[in-house]
Amino acid sequence: MATQCYDPENSASHYTLLPDQPDSGHRKSLKIISGIFLSVFLLLCVAFFPILNNQSPDLQIDSRSPAPPSRGVSQGVSDKTFRDVAGASHVSYAWSNAMLSWQRTAYHFQPQKNWMNDPNGPLYHKGWYHLFYQYNPDSAIWGNITWGHAVSKDLIHWLYLPFVMVPDQWYDINGVWTGSATILPDGQIMMLYTGDTDDYVQVQNLAYPANLSDPLLLDWVKYKGNPVLVPPPGIGVKDFRDPTTAWTGPQNGQWLLTIGSKIGKTGVALVYETSNFTSFKLLDGVLHAVPGTGMWECVDFYPVSTKKTNGLDTSYNGPGVKHVLKASLDDNKQDHYAIGTYDLAKNKWTPDNPELDCGIGLRLDYGKYYAPKTFYDPKKERRVLWGWIGETDSESADLQKGWASVSIPRTVLYDKKTGTHLLQWPVEEIESLRVGDPIVKQVDLQPGSIELLRVDSAAELDIEVSFEVDKVALQGIIEADHVGFSCSTSGGAASRGILGPFGVIVIADQTLSELTPVYFYISKGADGRAETHFCADQTRSSEAPGVGKQVYGSSVPVLDGEKHSMRLLVDHSIVESFAQGGRTVITSRIYPTKAVNGAARLFVFNNATGASVTASVKIWPLESANIRSFPLQDL
Repeated sequence: MATQCYDPENSASHYTLLPDQPDSGHRKSLKIISGIFLSVFLLLCVAFFPILNNQSPDLQIDSRSPAPPSRGVSQGVSDKTFRDVAGASHVSYAWSNAMLSWQRTAYHFQPQKNWMNDPNGPLYHKGWYHLFYQYNPDSAIWGNITWGHAVSKDLIHWLYLPFVMVPDQWYDINGVWTGSATILPDGQIMMLYTGDTDDYVQVQNLAYPANLSDPLLLDWVKYKGNPVLVPPPGIGVKDFRDPTTAWTGPQNGQWLLTIGSKIGKTGVALVYETSNFTSFKLLDGVLHAVPGTGMWECVDFYPVSTKKTNGLDTSYNGPGVKHVLKASLDDNKQDHYAIGTYDLAKNKWTPDNPELDCGIGLRLDYGKYYAPKTFYDPKKERRVLWGWIGETDSESADLQKGWASVSIPRTVLYDKKTGTHLLQWPVEEIESLRVGDPIVKQVDLQPGSIELLRVDSAAELDIEVSFEVDKVALQGIIEADHVGFSCSTSGGAASRGILGPFGVIVIADQTLSELTPVYFYISKGADGRAETHFCADQTRSSEAPGVGKQVYGSSVPVLDGEKHSMRLLVDHSIVESFAQGGRTVITSRIYPTKAVNGAARLFVFNNATGASVTASVKIWPLESANIRSFPLQDL
């Protein structure tokens, strides 16, 4: 097999082929030459081509701090402390202020400082999009959860507003937790949220705007009769949280909503009915339950159209409609969804495919993404998804930089081609940040090749790439040894197969000592059927210890006639990766030490051993979003 090595000084790769069995007439001279080349090759590849060498340089860092305590579990919510899979989250690194400043995102929403987590009660009101979010006003770690508030005209440029709810009553003194907004036909807004009481019981509370004529919704009133819901018999006092947006029931004036819980190890979605949002009745049975999935947090339930390309109001039901059930699993901190049929009269939801049921099938995002919530946007008739993108570094680093976690909106549609998946896609307003015409390039990538793509700044990019795999190789190769391939256990982009990996390398330094590949890998079994996997490899994203370095990903359907396509949003320490129009999505957090402050590079690569690939690339540099405080004189 020929071995190839990357020359980092040139934008196009040049290779020296080293035949395993040279011609006998030139054996002696080639042996000497090969020895020289082999020595040079080894030096170059160790230094410059970590795609072929999965080793990271040793770091002489001895600074350690005690492992951070669990945050949230004692109060009955999921642990908010990132714990590295290797158990090394307490290992600290000598981060410079320049490195930490570089990590702050340019167009993802985040507070000016301190900690944020779940997005809450998103809505559209009188020309403004409203985002509420869990926030710690005192620190960059979880605690003292208050509701932050921001507004935007376009979901991209945001204005920070004063807090709307603080933990100041017995029924929420230990935290104003996740909630959802329901907009009634007369325009009234009902905000139901979970409060943690003075004795750590999870209850549901009602709040509403003090002045609906105020487009900024600055002042909110907590209902004097709170709490409006307490844990029912058989449900633990710490297993009752996160009410959804309500939808209209079959009876006139009836509203229904669901709340996440568990019974033993079975995750359940309880359903309540109300006519006034101050008194509620628990309905018999549950909306749905899945054994073995544990506590369901942040349940979401909404319709999607199987015929049209627009989103639907939460109460919409009828022909041509499926319903999505999503749950955040407290046990593994993953969000799962399933598509199914909702019987409004019986108040039962049934998955289309029991093997893809909620909690055991498809994930909403295969990376660092949790507790998302959707809302219906009447302005553009779309369903918009907000998620919490947490940190995967140490708490000490977060405290040093003074902030933690971000969020960004996506649209959600039913995938009519597969009938099994949702399609998630960045909101179209992201495109308003694109600077000028795209950089367009077509690159022929032979097996083992890599090419630098020249951009002014590789830290803020919108990238669209489609790959066309050599048809002869794709149709003729059977790779039975790679049946059962998994992104998480594959060894990352350094693990080579006949038909993969191939993709894009983001936030890499010039020597490729730090890099984050996002790629496809095609496996084939003895039956000749191909399965495509979409992965994001963080194993060499940073030379710092104590940060997340997993390989994320899953399989993704690639239908007949489709090229392998991906879209990447690169924003400093965040990379959002969308495959095949958003069928599979991966969010990565990365913390480089070298590929920062103008040193970040962008590459395309093909590390397969037996198939060439043609990459068609479009790259847009992105401007920063304007995210700032609302002018005080206008409040």
